[in-house]
Amino acid sequence: SDARLVTSVVIEKCKGVFNGLESLVDVGGGTGTMAKALAKSFPKMECIVFDLPHVVDGFQGSENLKYVGGDMFKEIPPADAILLKWILHDWNDEECMKILKKCKESLKQKGKEGKVIIIDMVLEIDQKGDITKSTETQLFFDMMMMVLVTGKERNEKEWSNLIYSAGFGGYKITPIL
Repeated sequence: SDARLVTSVVIEKCKGVFNGLESLVDVGGGTGTMAKALAKSFPKMECIVFDLPHVVDGFQGSENLKYVGGDMFKEIPPADAILLKWILHDWNDEECMKILKKCKESLKQKGKEGKVIIIDMVLEIDQKGDITKSTETQLFFDMMMMVLVTGKERNEKEWSNLIYSAGFGGYKITPIL
């Protein structure tokens, strides 16, 4: 599946992002594909799949993996890192701001500096204004997000504005595909 492919690529190409983390919450993690793979690859890291109660109900965790039901707009369990994989593109900027601020609150509860890991598309706009096949595909996904949900795909400037407006001090983009 797409989720497994992206999961293996993320773990292979971005190991350094996860090294040394003691805990991670996968917000909107669904059945836990990403968190399971992280728990297996990083056995000392406690992984939490956080999603709506009816989504995680009935799933069994393991020694370093558990499922927690809740609402990301109200509270996110405390952790060293918060993972938002394909979450923010579903929401408009105002809702994204709420989610990111809840992430920031969650990180502060741990009493040390943490990080929010966002796995999402970054629209590429060619400086010459040329449309490549890749850009066409990205714009198609952007239109789908606007039609199906209130969200959208964002370019780097839009991501930057969102991240800084939520109170974070910086960001780093790592292309994975």
